[in-house]
Formats: sequence, C-alpha cells, structure tokens
Amino acid sequence: MKTQSHTGRVGPVGDGSARSRLWGPYLSERQWGTVREDYSPGGDAWSYFPHDHARSRAYRWGEDGLGGICDDKQRLCLALALWNGRDPILKERAFGLTNGEGNHGEDVKEYYFYLDSTPSHSYLRYLYKYPQAAYPYNDLVEVNRARSRQEFEYELLDTGVFDDDRYFDVTVEYAKADHDDVLMRITVDNRGPDEATLHVLPTLWFRNTWSWGEHAAGGARPSLREVDGPRSTVTVRADHPELGTYDLRCGGSPELLFTENETNHERLFGSSNATPYVKDGIGRYVVDGDRSAVNPVHEGTKAAAHHTLTVPAGGSETLRLRLGPAGAQLTLARGFDSVFKDRRAEADAFYAELTPSGASEDEARVMRQALAGMLWSKQYYAFDLETWLAEHEMTPWSLPRPGVRNREWFHMVSDDIVSMPDKWEYPWFAAWDLAFHTVALSAVDVRFAKEQLELLLRDSYLHPNGQIPAYEWNFSDVNPPVHAWAAYFVYQVEERTTGHADHAFLERTFQKLLTNFTWWVNRKDPSGRNVFQGGFLGLDNIGVFDRSAPLPTGGTLEQADGTAWMALYCQSMLQIAVELVEHNPAYEELVLKFVEHYLWIAASMDRLGDLGDELWDEEDGFFYDVLRLPDGRAVRLKVRSMVGLLPLCASTVFRPRQLERLSGLGERLQRFAERHPSLSVTLTAAQAGAAGGPRLLSVVDEKKLTRVLAHLLSEDEFLSPYGIRALSRHHGEHPYTFWVHGEEYKVSYLPAESDTGMFGGNSNWRGPVWLPMNALVIRALINLYGFYGDDLTVECPTGSGVHKNLFEVAEDITARLTRIFLRDEEGRRPVYGGQPKFHDDPHWRDLISFYEYFHGENGAGIGASHQTGWTGLVAALMKIFGTLGPDDFRPASTRRTGR
Repeated sequence: MKTQSHTGRVGPVGDGSARSRLWGPYLSERQWGTVREDYSPGGDAWSYFPHDHARSRAYRWGEDGLGGICDDKQRLCLALALWNGRDPILKERAFGLTNGEGNHGEDVKEYYFYLDSTPSHSYLRYLYKYPQAAYPYNDLVEVNRARSRQEFEYELLDTGVFDDDRYFDVTVEYAKADHDDVLMRITVDNRGPDEATLHVLPTLWFRNTWSWGEHAAGGARPSLREVDGPRSTVTVRADHPELGTYDLRCGGSPELLFTENETNHERLFGSSNATPYVKDGIGRYVVDGDRSAVNPVHEGTKAAAHHTLTVPAGGSETLRLRLGPAGAQLTLARGFDSVFKDRRAEADAFYAELTPSGASEDEARVMRQALAGMLWSKQYYAFDLETWLAEHEMTPWSLPRPGVRNREWFHMVSDDIVSMPDKWEYPWFAAWDLAFHTVALSAVDVRFAKEQLELLLRDSYLHPNGQIPAYEWNFSDVNPPVHAWAAYFVYQVEERTTGHADHAFLERTFQKLLTNFTWWVNRKDPSGRNVFQGGFLGLDNIGVFDRSAPLPTGGTLEQADGTAWMALYCQSMLQIAVELVEHNPAYEELVLKFVEHYLWIAASMDRLGDLGDELWDEEDGFFYDVLRLPDGRAVRLKVRSMVGLLPLCASTVFRPRQLERLSGLGERLQRFAERHPSLSVTLTAAQAGAAGGPRLLSVVDEKKLTRVLAHLLSEDEFLSPYGIRALSRHHGEHPYTFWVHGEEYKVSYLPAESDTGMFGGNSNWRGPVWLPMNALVIRALINLYGFYGDDLTVECPTGSGVHKNLFEVAEDITARLTRIFLRDEEGRRPVYGGQPKFHDDPHWRDLISFYEYFHGENGAGIGASHQTGWTGLVAALMKIFGTLGPDDFRPASTRRTGR
C-alpha cells in the first residue's frame, strides 16, 4: 500500500527515493562503551568510555540520545533531554550496566518503548518512563555487581522508584509534512498522585566532525544560533556546509541554552578547555545552576529549548516543535495537529492492510510494535577502519598488538544506515542478525530489506578474501552463513506480494556470495572432508568447550551445525542459481556445481555404515559434534542441542517447473552416481519422489527425519510451551560431562540466564528459546511438507497420540512462539514473567518488549530487552500463517516412490 501525503512525498512508504528517508530514528541509544570509541591501550571499551564520561566527552564516531532523530549521515541530531529536579545529571541518554557490572553481562536499565513507525518514518512514536524520584544509578550498579550468576538481575522496577506511580510518561512523536520538514510533539503525563515538575529540553546538536583528523586543521564548521521567529515561538538556526540551513522552531517561550559539542577536558582529565562552553554545559546550567556554563550570545554547536513544566496529578502537558528548511513556513499553529492526524491515519491504514484479516486486536498490536521496533532500530553507523587503526598506530604491515581489534580490516568503511540488533546493547551490526532482520523487514519494507542484504556484500565491507564481517567486537569472527537463505526468502516475498521478481538483485547478491562461499570452503574445512568448523557460530555457550578457543584436548572439533549451515548455504545458492537460469543459461553450470557440492556435504554428515567418527548417531537418532583428538581418535560429544537440530534445516524442495529448466541435471547426476557409488544413499534421497513431482534435497531421509522430530517434539526435550528450546531439557537431570586432565567440563539445561562467563555471560544457548533458530526449523518443516504433503505425519507432541502433518507441526510451533507476547486467559503476557506492573497496570500492560531470547519453561524475556531485530521475526511468522495455508505449500502430487 502506497498511501502518500498531500505533498506526494512522505506517506508510509515514501516516494521510493532516498530523500523520503532523509530524516529518521537513526540515532543510537548508546555510543559510549563501543569499540569505535575505544582508544585504550588494552582494548577495554567499557572502561575507556563509560557512561559517566558520555555527558562530558565528544564522541569520535557517532552520537546517542533519547527518542531522537537525525539525518541519514547524522550531521544534525534532535533528541530529548529531561530532568526531574532530583537527578545528579540530565537524562540525555539511556543508562545501563557494563559487561563487568551486571551479574549476567551488560544490560540496559531503562523503560522505553518503540510504539510506531512507518517505513519512511513519516510517523514515529516513542515512550519513555521517567521516575520522579532520583534515578538510582549507584544502587543498580552496586546491587547487580554483588549478585551471583545464580541470582536474578536487579531491575529498575525492583528499586522502588516507580512505587505509587510516581513517574512521568514522556511520549515523543514525529510527523513529516515533507521529506525535510519534521514536526515533533512531546506529551508529558504525570502518572503520580501529586503535582510534579519536569524540565523538558528538546536538544539540537551537530555531530562533532571538526575535531578529528584532517578536519581538525580547519575548514567549514557548522553553527547553531538564535534568530528571530514568529510571535510566541523561539527559533534556533542550524547552518551546515553539507546539509544546508535548517530552523528548529519551538512553541511557547522556552529558554534557549547554547554550548559546544566539545569535550570537557577539565572535568575528565584535569587539563584546560579551549572554550568555556563544552558538551555538558547545558546540564551544568540546569542541574547545578552554573550560569557560566552556557554561551550568553546564544550560539554554539549544541542547543536546548528549556521548558519547566509543572504537571498536576493525572494531568498532561504538550510541547510542539518543528524542524525544517530555513525560510519555509514552519508554523506551529494552524495545521500542525492536522499533519499528525493525517500521518497517524496513514500509518493506521498501512498496518491495517499489512495485518492478516483474521488477527485479533492483540495480535495486530504485537505485529505493529514488533515492526515499529525494527524500523526504530535503524541506525547511522560510521566506522572507517583505516583511520581508526591509524589512530591506534597500526598500519597494514604492523605486527598484531594486544588490545587492538580488527587489524585485518583496513579496507572497511561504513557510512550507512544499518539495521541493528538493538540500539543500546548491540549498537553495531551483526552479520547473521542482519540477515534475519531482513526476513522480518520484508513484511513491512522489502526495498530496505534488499538494501541491507547487499550492504555487507559491498567492497567496503566484504573482505578481499571473501569473508563477511561478523560484528564490531571482532569482525574476523564467524557468523553462520545465512545471507543466501535470507536473500532468496526476501526475493520470494517481493515476488509473491508485488508480482515483481527482482532478478537483478538476486544476481548481484549471488555473485558476491560466490566469493564468500569459496572463503568458507577454503578456510573452514581444514581436513578437506566437507566437515566444517566455524567456532562458536553465534551459539555462544552451547557447546562443552568454548568453540572459538583452542580446545583443552588439542585436536579439532567437527561441527554438526557448521556442516549443516554449509549444506543450507549450498541449497540456497542452488535455489538462486535455478532462478537465474531462466534468464541466463550460463548459470546451469553453477546449478550443477552446487548440487554436487551439496551431495558431498550431506554424505560427510552421514557416511555409509555405522561409523564411530561421523556426526550422525544411529543409536540416539541425533546429530552431534565430533571431537577429533591429536592421536586420530574421534569422540562424539553427546550434547542434545540446537547443533543437532540444524541438519533438519538443510532441506529444500524443487518444483517440477524449476527442474524443467535444467536440461543437463539428470545426466550429470547419473554420471556422478556412477563415479561415486558410496554417495548413493544421499543421491537417492535427493532424487526421491514420483515422476514429474517435486524433488527434495535434504540431509535427513524420512527415517532420520522422524527420529530427529521425535526429539524435537518431545516436551521432555526440546518442545517448550513457548517454542523450541536451544538445549534438550533431558540435560536438566542428566548433564553432559567431559573430563580433560582432571578438569570437568559440563553442559546442563539452563532455561534462563547463563551461569558461566563464556562470551561475556549475557547470552545463553543452554535451554532458552531463540526466535531465529525456531524460524529456521519452521521454514524447514514447511519445505518438507512441500515434498511429503499429507502422507507423512508425526506425533506432536511426542507421546501424545496426536498425529499432525509437517505444516500443522509448523503451525503448532508458531502458535507457541506468538504465545510469548500475547495476553493469556488471565490477561498476562508470558514475556514479562513475574513482573506484575507489566501485567496489571493499564499504562504498562500493552507495552511489549521483544527480548533477545526467552525462558525455556515460562516464556519470560531474557537478555537484551529491545532486540527487535531477529525477535521481530514473530511479526513475519504471524503474517505468513495468517495469510497462507497448507494449500500454498502442498505438492501437486503426494504420491512418492522409494519410501
């Protein structure tokens, strides 16, 4: 749906041009403590730039703020600052614990919610809950630091600052009248029983680009200054050499405060300042009463409109501002509220069309907030590695030095809007997260989803050796190779919803992924046996050992998940090549290449005979990692985890119309079978099916499939009331132990937080439910249904006596996942666990957080509370199962041969 405004430019999806998205929520919730800002000798990013420095120290690579927006190169930023009259500092950015402070790793300690956004950001809504009592900064740090990993985290609600509802709801809305004309409305609701005062300071500032490198020598510098405006308003004029000239018009008669976005060296380092007006000047003026801290001539590079609001109990106050080109008619009176009304109505219509017709009001709310969170989590990300490494005295020829990360990535330059996992806990991209984001984003903005998939494949990101950068803390780490799978999924979504098959996008993506596939084959198959390794592969502590570190036993680890990921990678590349053959017959040779490569990988996972060193365990009916010791012996590490379920996901069905394009496939496979009779089992599975029917490529045949599903669908193992657990519940009573040189290594079922510090201790793959892996399993079940149809049924749950086909099993798992976020019969949302405020209070109960992962027994949210990246997949799943049924996937003929 392409609803547009009266200007024809700024409706929910914009006009398709970059300028319709010039302004958006591209401002991070946290820039402090990131790798980009780390210039310490030892690489301790959290300690080098702590929260306590953030108000006083100019950032090098980005900015942060509360509920803010900026232009797409983050030259000019607009965000919220607050003071309740009791805090020691202005509330300008979100606070949380660093990795060493939290008993379960880093963690944001604020309550804020992304309530609405359209793809073009024509309408945005954000809510922040601000206590009227002093914010308990020290209490949160001290109590959490003192707690053990076996105890719960100490949350902001636990401190008592929200008792008696003594807090403000501060709602920030933005509406675009044009692509560069943005209206801002701030509504303050006093939820408490008494009148209360709140200082509200909408703040406008320039990112500091003038103090670094070549820019430090001089050149044009941006400026803010007060200018005359219409009666009953005050105006800040922003001049920028690239962005142009903008006015911020503020309603009422707020006090304008100006300072510079420059570091307060005196406060932080005891050295003199070049100017008396520094980054924390506005805070010192408002909180400390230091009138000398702001510029009396009303100019600088940071400015705030200081409103002092006294709000009665249960009352509300509203502020109006407008940011647009200087000289334009930026009225705050006539027509201001009607722009908001129009943009909100367009957003309502957009989401009404997007939401399945049979969805309940609560289901529609969950979908909309999930997608809003994803759209708010777009962030401007700047990182020039050559410059950053040079500032760390590293050259491409320098020897490695402790504490300096990413020295192999001199080529990498990021200057883009990127979909982030989370703008506080993960204000940097992660490669496999991003691929899952695009699957969810394709439900709301397929154009942006395609752009994001191509982003990491650009020459400025993709390493010359073909590696995709993993994430900021170590670009050389290895994330699962899901880009090809996501690209094909997004391609299919666009074709299904618009009728447009974007072969150009598919071809560009395929060509770059060929390089990455070659990197995997050359770097991650050390023995040349098509058994792959990749380290932790995003699954953090799922294994017996830290899979990214040298093994305490010596030797190597042959990974069931690494090998399954590569099988899926092959299948996805094969699917893309099959699509491209229709337009370019030259791709047929690559189709054949990936078929053969897939067959070798599938055979490596389950070679002929019952061999003790293969990944498949015939006795257990499950796949395990294999530890290959220095003396050549092999030991299966019998941990029943998501590692052993991933081979199920390496399954792809090809329709007859697709195979008709491949004239040489049958003959090539026949020659392959004659040359390699030991692969006949794999080849037979790949060819199974009735003549003229679909063909299946799957690591598991029907017998293995049903055995793995018996584990997956057992409520005593993987099947939780809220989805599929990452580790079998079996290991609760039966932990897996492995002894090395008298030291015990153990894997136990942990349905909630991790009890180890592996990978920082802030994520756990030993029991909780993770949305992305569930989505992959659901995708596999639907694919397999496309081959087996109604012929194959399994018990679901195992032992229940209830048999379902594979589509119905996928529906069942999806229903369990969506149950996490929906109100139950008692009106409670499992995602909020035992927090009564979120269940019972009308001002909290419809605010939904999309956590990083979820408790394996009760569905409570755990980890990053705003990970609306891959957890936003719940919206895509709700849309798929709300609009499609088994007839959309059932094969034309379910009669098969070779059972």
